[in-house]
Amino acid sequence: MNDQTKHIDVEDDFHFEPQWGDHAPRGGKSVLNRVLKEGTKVPLFLGQTFINSLRDVGYNTTTSALCEHVDNSIQAGATEVRVYFHQTGQRGGYSIDALVLDDGRGMESHVLQVAMSFGGSMYYDNREGIGRFGVGMKTAALSMSPVVELYSWTEPGAIYTMTLDVKDISSKMSNLLELPEPQLLDALPSSVARILTKPMAYPRLHADQDLFADDEDELLDRMGRSGTIVNIPDCDRVTYKKAQTLAEDAIREMSRIYRVQLSKGLRLFVNNRRVHAFDPTYWDLNARHTRVEEIKEKRSKLIKSWPEIQVPVSENSDQTAPVAVRLYMLPIEEWYDLPRKTLKNDLHVFEGHTVSFMRNDREVFSGTVRELAGAGHGDNDWLRLQIDFGGELDEAFGVAMNKQGVRPKKFALDCIREQIREEVTRVRNRTAQFRKERRAVDSGNKVSDAERRAGEADSMQAKPLPSPAPTTPEEAAELEANLRGLAVSLKRKDETNDEAFERVKSSKFITTFRHDDYWPFYHVDYQFGKVVLTINTAHPFFSKLYDPIAQLTVNGSADTGEGSGTDDGGQADETSEVLVALQMLLFSLGRAQSQMNLEGDNPERAKLFEDLRREWSETLKTQLTTL
Repeated sequence: MNDQTKHIDVEDDFHFEPQWGDHAPRGGKSVLNRVLKEGTKVPLFLGQTFINSLRDVGYNTTTSALCEHVDNSIQAGATEVRVYFHQTGQRGGYSIDALVLDDGRGMESHVLQVAMSFGGSMYYDNREGIGRFGVGMKTAALSMSPVVELYSWTEPGAIYTMTLDVKDISSKMSNLLELPEPQLLDALPSSVARILTKPMAYPRLHADQDLFADDEDELLDRMGRSGTIVNIPDCDRVTYKKAQTLAEDAIREMSRIYRVQLSKGLRLFVNNRRVHAFDPTYWDLNARHTRVEEIKEKRSKLIKSWPEIQVPVSENSDQTAPVAVRLYMLPIEEWYDLPRKTLKNDLHVFEGHTVSFMRNDREVFSGTVRELAGAGHGDNDWLRLQIDFGGELDEAFGVAMNKQGVRPKKFALDCIREQIREEVTRVRNRTAQFRKERRAVDSGNKVSDAERRAGEADSMQAKPLPSPAPTTPEEAAELEANLRGLAVSLKRKDETNDEAFERVKSSKFITTFRHDDYWPFYHVDYQFGKVVLTINTAHPFFSKLYDPIAQLTVNGSADTGEGSGTDDGGQADETSEVLVALQMLLFSLGRAQSQMNLEGDNPERAKLFEDLRREWSETLKTQLTTL
């Protein structure tokens, strides 16, 4: 044995010493040492460490933590709920107090004491409501601050209060930690009353704030017969440092999470600003999207509803519970041409709310679920799925204690997908077809640069194309009539007959689009001195090459617009040049074919071009479908 190897005699007594960190609660250390050395009874929970650990339960955002308190307010029958982010201090050193007030049924002294205990709940395992476990109020508050104050009343002027203070509890030396009796107050502390009666730092315009009460004299009357306040002072763990960002995030999320309750009349305020329902399915006519002035069609289309898809409550279980699924398609025909700002900032179409899971009318997840809606890309922007289920399916959908998202089990997704797959595919295909046709039109509107350049280059060609040259007013009138007829056949969306005529008259090269499963990928006509190139949007040439380049150009232009915050103008210009080059390649092909066809009456040459066009298209189609 090496001399440096330490010999351990198994006969010697071995004492395990706790290896606690420097910031471990002092009271907890005392209790543990007493247990280990004196053999005292071991508590099921070591309160001093347990309450510190609960600070790290983990909420994704400050808003998701505060939703626990809003949940409790709604379950207590509240008709008005107010959320506050009270900001004090100077830039770089802001302090945030969070507070939630409701006019629910309130709690009597002994109920308040139970509610402040961990696991204490009046609704434990009741899956018909929003809450279930009896820990959300405490863990949510402690995730934000080491102190939480609770005030509740069931009659005017009789306010019971309790406080949980992590630092105070951590210092206690007792094995058994008991909650103190609630204190009775006849008025709220001035620090709390100030939040309820004074304007917040945000919104900056005080006129935009609907105060709960104008002064402390009015406050007691305004508090009503019953209610509850959760005050979370000196928050040291919040998602954002400023009240403005915290409030904006809360308004955005809560307007969607509680849309059902808001639509039914719940009055919810964040920093004295009223929150209106946002329905990502755009079906609720009480939701705020109906107030957007630019839209005429106020509602999405309900494609199909499945009111009772039976899903096992757990894997391999014979017991099932119903899931209601509704599939919507947004009014793409009416909304597609709306300004980008309206679609993005006012309607929020592109925020990825494709699938919404609603547990007992409260949203627990909104986002992309590939297994149900397919791959997340542009076609999904115009499709919505709402999935409603009850608390008995919490295990099947993986709803956690803090109600942050879902983790659906495969068997649950399979049950739903089997029922909805065909209809979802139809909606996606309809959307894809519409977008393809519109992008073709939009791309067509953007080929003016290529048309112009091809026209300018035509004078430098070795063999000029013959152009009509009327010598009499009658010939000029006939040419104009022919061009007007051609323009009508080539008219683009939202273009008048006169606008189409002016465009066709001024351009020697014209691109148009057609969707035909049996056509080659291009077709060329030479009519009245115009080279008309038709691109087939049903051919893989369009979907695999032309359209992706055109879409990059469109997206590049949109993303580098005013206020986009991007600096990709150079890349967008390069992409646009690639598209112009591709269009001019097709124009040169069309011009050459037109030139050769005009050189004498040669049916064999025309047939050769036609055979080449079809053979080339089939060969290209075969090759592109392998990509």
